[in-house]
Amino acid sequence: MALKLDTVGKISDALTFTYTWKDAVLYALGVGAKVDELEFLFEGRGPKVLPTFAVVPSFASMFDVVMRLEAPLSQVLHGEQTIRLHRPIPPAGTLKTRSTVTGVYDKGKGALIVVECKTEDKEGTPLFDNLFSIFVRGEGGFGGERGPEAASAEPPADRAPDFELTETTSPEQALLYRLNGDTNPLHAEPSFARAAGFERPILHGLCTYGYAGRAILRGACEGNPGRLRSFGARFAGVVLPGDTITTRGWRIAEKRYVLTVSNQAGKVVLSHGNFEID
Repeated sequence: MALKLDTVGKISDALTFTYTWKDAVLYALGVGAKVDELEFLFEGRGPKVLPTFAVVPSFASMFDVVMRLEAPLSQVLHGEQTIRLHRPIPPAGTLKTRSTVTGVYDKGKGALIVVECKTEDKEGTPLFDNLFSIFVRGEGGFGGERGPEAASAEPPADRAPDFELTETTSPEQALLYRLNGDTNPLHAEPSFARAAGFERPILHGLCTYGYAGRAILRGACEGNPGRLRSFGARFAGVVLPGDTITTRGWRIAEKRYVLTVSNQAGKVVLSHGNFEID
């Protein structure tokens, strides 16, 4: 099936997302927030909203793009994710997101789709942006450009990380995270996961991304979500519910860091990690 390349550069219609403080709290629980992070879990304290919640209102845009490109869903993989925050996310509201396919690149065995989503509040004020890439297996070889190479984000080899946080996910973590909108049975149904080549249901990549986002707040932002300006990473490996996740961050400039996320076996599951703070 050939992708509809005429979608490149076209801005989509706005997708509306309405949420309450309960959705913000459910997300925080879904990415492992604990009782000592009560400001993200109790409405009496706001609640504050984790910056990586930005992926939730924009999640529908990914499927909208796949449908507009007429890409086969069974061949779609989420490759990379970046959020850019313009201001702290409020605990409730109605948001509108418009997406633009900025490029479709020929990677030989597949096609790489790069999408930018811009989200604003009901007054039209920019709130956050999402930049994500989708790899579509079997859709390469159409003669297009290969696209730019990813920027290196290797941690310094000569020193220890500036912060490190290790957490163990629960056996039910994927079942909890899927309530944020990604109800793919790959994360819930054992027989479906085995048919896809996994020993059992796997954790959502964006859940691992959320764990790393919480580690960033603790390690570099003094717990203040308003300090995080951007966070990007590549999905490099599979996490199973119950696995341990270790996030390590290295400061490479006054406001810039690189990071890696690995499992209990030392396998990197998020690579090319980078973030910027105020």
